[in-house]
Amino acid sequence: MFRPVLYCLLLWSLCAPATAEVVQANSKKLAELIEQGVPIIDIRTAGEWKTTGVVKDSRLMTFFDEQGRYDIPGWLTRLADIASPGQPVAIICQSGSRSMMLTHYLDTRAGYSGVVNVTRGIGAWIAKGYPTVTAPANP
Repeated sequence: MFRPVLYCLLLWSLCAPATAEVVQANSKKLAELIEQGVPIIDIRTAGEWKTTGVVKDSRLMTFFDEQGRYDIPGWLTRLADIASPGQPVAIICQSGSRSMMLTHYLDTRAGYSGVVNVTRGIGAWIAKGYPTVTAPANP
């Protein structure tokens, strides 16, 4: 289950004034972002990656694990190795819910601008016929 403090913070960040606007991107826009070289961060769990596959070249960085645990400082450190706060980055999950919470947090609380939420997630990506690849054994 989600920890109440983070859950409240994430909900609050949805209502807080944004420092920049989170971009909402559908599957077609995600394909364009990939062509432009924007890093794609898949925040789902390893089990989810295994079930559906992943978008080719996406970075696999679970945010909430199967028990709802998270490590914000550790996760942000890993993200900083991929994109700095001024660079665009797209976040994808299964349906767009977790990625929406996280993109708003990145935008309003972590100093990131140019954050993209992939609406409807990997589920829509697959439904639209876009390809996935098998997730690596040790992401």
